[in-house]
Amino acid sequence: DCYYNGKGVAQDYAEAVRWVRKAADQGLAYAQCLLGVCYDSGNGVAQNYAEAVRWYRKAADQGHADAQCLLGVCYYRGKGVAQNYAEAVRWYRKSAEQGNAYAQNRLGVCYARGNGVAQDYAEAVRWVRKAAEQGNAYAQCLLGGCYYYGNGVAQNYAEAVRWYRKAADQGHADAQKNLGDCYYNG
Repeated sequence: DCYYNGKGVAQDYAEAVRWVRKAADQGLAYAQCLLGVCYDSGNGVAQNYAEAVRWYRKAADQGHADAQCLLGVCYYRGKGVAQNYAEAVRWYRKSAEQGNAYAQNRLGVCYARGNGVAQDYAEAVRWVRKAAEQGNAYAQCLLGGCYYYGNGVAQNYAEAVRWYRKAADQGHADAQKNLGDCYYNG
């Protein structure tokens, strides 16, 4: 973390990878996940999505929630593995059940779109709400949209505005636009 984030030393991704790899090779899940992030982003190593997946999987198999979510993202987007929405949902769910807000939102999106699961707006709202209540701006904007259009919940413009405002206050551009539309249209 010190070299990766430049805490107490000059930021040096290559040096970060050198030390993180030592811990990852010893089975430390957090280090395995961070090494996956390095390969995913190309920080300190050549970008290699397949290698990112390999390290995410090592950490995910140990129950590391962030790694599970990131592995889900890889399956959802087809980065380093063949695109597989059902497998993405499986990893998002593991992470979401541990309280990872990003995974909860992503799982909700899968239910809303019917990616990897049967489309179910009520289930989408259930997961998106969990993320929104943790302050995830994307989830707050999405939940606002659910209330605005009545997807998975009874249509309620006041609730839509409430959730759009929470996301907008965090700088979420779509929420700001949606909130502006609400004021414009009354």
